[in-house]
Amino acid sequence: MVYIPNTEKDRAEMLESIGVKNFEELISNIPPSLRVKGTMDLPPALSEFEVTKHLKEISKKNKSTSDNVCFLGGGAYDHIIPSLVDNVISRPEFYTAYTPYQAELSQGTLQAMYEYQSCVSLLSGMDITNSSMYDGGSAVAEAVTMAMSVSRKKKILIADTLNPAYQEVVRTYTQGIDIELIYIKEKEGTIDVEDLKSKVGDDVAAVVVQHPNFFGNLEEVDEINKIVKEYKKLQFIVSYYPISVGLLKSPADYGADIAVAEGQSLGIPLSFGGPYIGLFSSTNKNVRKMPGRMSGKTHDSKGKEGYVLTLQTREQHIKREKASSNICTNEGLMTIAVLTYLSYLGKEGIAEVAKQTFNKAHYLADKINSLENFNLKYNKEFFNEFVIETKKDISEVIKKLSENNIIGGLNLKDFGSEGLMIAVTEKRTREELDEFVDVLKTI
Repeated sequence: MVYIPNTEKDRAEMLESIGVKNFEELISNIPPSLRVKGTMDLPPALSEFEVTKHLKEISKKNKSTSDNVCFLGGGAYDHIIPSLVDNVISRPEFYTAYTPYQAELSQGTLQAMYEYQSCVSLLSGMDITNSSMYDGGSAVAEAVTMAMSVSRKKKILIADTLNPAYQEVVRTYTQGIDIELIYIKEKEGTIDVEDLKSKVGDDVAAVVVQHPNFFGNLEEVDEINKIVKEYKKLQFIVSYYPISVGLLKSPADYGADIAVAEGQSLGIPLSFGGPYIGLFSSTNKNVRKMPGRMSGKTHDSKGKEGYVLTLQTREQHIKREKASSNICTNEGLMTIAVLTYLSYLGKEGIAEVAKQTFNKAHYLADKINSLENFNLKYNKEFFNEFVIETKKDISEVIKKLSENNIIGGLNLKDFGSEGLMIAVTEKRTREELDEFVDVLKTI
């Protein structure tokens, strides 16, 4: 953060450059009725040293993963990030780059976007990938609007087991649009396939499923795909967990038409909620309806290799009022982080992360399930996240864990359900897992 003091002399020079005599003249076009009356109740000015000290004191109120063992999940996960990632994205040519509006002048950025698209396509198994969305939630919402554009239908079936935050983003995106959102009921931690069968039909644009789902459980995606594929234009949208692909099938393997994800687990720190990145992949048949932008590789008249923005369906370009999305930028720096992470680990590395994550999660789940006052809520297979039940007050359980420097998980009461949802990654050690169990034993 840069500390920029403005003296009276600085202000006078700025006003002179603008071409006005004083601040009052600068804001003369703002009606008096819209201006703040009197002075603002602000604290006295502070020096750079005082500001820095004050902000550090405020930041100590946060619980950091540097000082606490983190078992939070629900869409963001505490994975190991190789030091190479930060070294690469801190380079000035990446760190300062912005969206390439004059595309052909930004060859380095366009090449990085192209390589990122290639890596995510390999990860998801899908034909094509765009150059990223804002986050996992906006990726789901954009997939829904794209499916409507592809199928020309107005009904969307959404799994109750989709992340509640993603559901909220979809509702926000589709406000004011002639669209009907219908929810597929949850049954024992996964969607009720029979309920899906009763609601799907020729008038449905898309079925939206998360796998692994919000509770961490694995959905019957092959069975869901069979149901979906009975309807020609119906789009099967899957929100997947990128790390899980190292162990589970990729979205393409179980018939996804559109595969989206939150890419935070691929080399991006938790950062108290962002910035993150939305992965967005699809089949070739949907390429003209994809939101955002896509970088492509080509050759000029002399045969020299180059990169261009191949597709950009935003309204400020050629599509205008026919655009399928108005997303204006991509998470450029985050795409570099994801690209670096995937390139560094490779297929074997991702598989190893997935294997360790899976095994450690099941180790902890088995330990907790053997305790007298705690048990697994769902008898379902899961990847790295699971829900435990207890007659104890969940908030008190979380508080007790916190007293032992453990961020203990999500209280599902905040999401309209019951239980404590715990996420485990390859970062957790056996000692940390055993300590979690030891604290639960004292409750």
